[in-house]
Amino acid sequence: MGARPIRYVQFGCGKMAKYTIRYAHEHGAQLVGAIDVNPEVIGMDAGTFAGLPVELGVKISDDAEKVLDEAAPDIAILELFSLMSDIEPMAQACAERGISVITTCEEATFPWTTSAQITNRLDAIGQETGATIVGAGMEDIFWIHLPALMAAGMDKLERIEGAVSYNVEDYGLALAKAHGVGLTEEEFEQTLAHPDEIVPSYVWNSNQALAQKLGLTISEIIQENVPFLAEKDTYSETMGETIKAGLVLGMNTRVTTKTYEGIDIVTSQIGKVYGEGDGDLCDWKLVGEPTTTVHVDKPATVEHTCATIVNRIPTVLMSPAGYHTVDELEPIEYLTEPLVIDEGDGCSCGC
Repeated sequence: MGARPIRYVQFGCGKMAKYTIRYAHEHGAQLVGAIDVNPEVIGMDAGTFAGLPVELGVKISDDAEKVLDEAAPDIAILELFSLMSDIEPMAQACAERGISVITTCEEATFPWTTSAQITNRLDAIGQETGATIVGAGMEDIFWIHLPALMAAGMDKLERIEGAVSYNVEDYGLALAKAHGVGLTEEEFEQTLAHPDEIVPSYVWNSNQALAQKLGLTISEIIQENVPFLAEKDTYSETMGETIKAGLVLGMNTRVTTKTYEGIDIVTSQIGKVYGEGDGDLCDWKLVGEPTTTVHVDKPATVEHTCATIVNRIPTVLMSPAGYHTVDELEPIEYLTEPLVIDEGDGCSCGC
């Protein structure tokens, strides 16, 4: 039998899906289904939704069960939520049908400790049906494999320091308030600095994946919420007010991952209201011999995430069934050949 395009379902048609659908189309994958619950996009051709010059002949549907049953995809791209508990029903619906899953869910990067029950359940389902489940995105390359590769150019590694950031304006009022925007430093200290329950941040999970990639054994994880104070008056469209200098502009969630080998991974996840000239961060400093630093200038987080998802598809489809983290997979590569499957020999998509 000959080769055919990889067939995929787009599960979640929001801002990121517009890039993902276009990137997958440009690399030769075949969209066979699109799912969302937003009435503004239901019934819209997915190609039109993504801004492609052609229609793809696939209309966005709110009937997930029907799409998954009738579309017969090889893989589903889940671009929905940040927590495993929120994507579990969708991921399970795919895995039960033998459909592999790749998701932008941040916790899915390394959920074995933060959502062990869910992850083990999905792993068991995948192994039974032949589906592979993976969380990927910006962190795959820029938060895990990039610092791990840098370490390979050093003789001694003593400590890893990272800083990543995002604009809370892009994520709505609830997230802005959760980051303490507009509070005084004292109010922040009384509330967010000492929460009743620690909710692991995105870098909690990516630090774990990085440690595993480097062969380190984690002994302790410490998470601290530190206020990011405005140096000058900054208007927040989300809050509908100007955040005066000296007030909280956002939050730096600093995660220190200690290891028995004595190598600490300290990553700061900064969410704040961006001012003029601000942009996303991706900075790494590896302390040792020789100490090595890298700075990615204002990375385009959404675009990087979507491109990584598409480029990661071949290694997901070639991996054993069950739940896997990206540090376990074959290295991701830029796609120089179309996303196709040789139905006689398996995946043949340039990997």
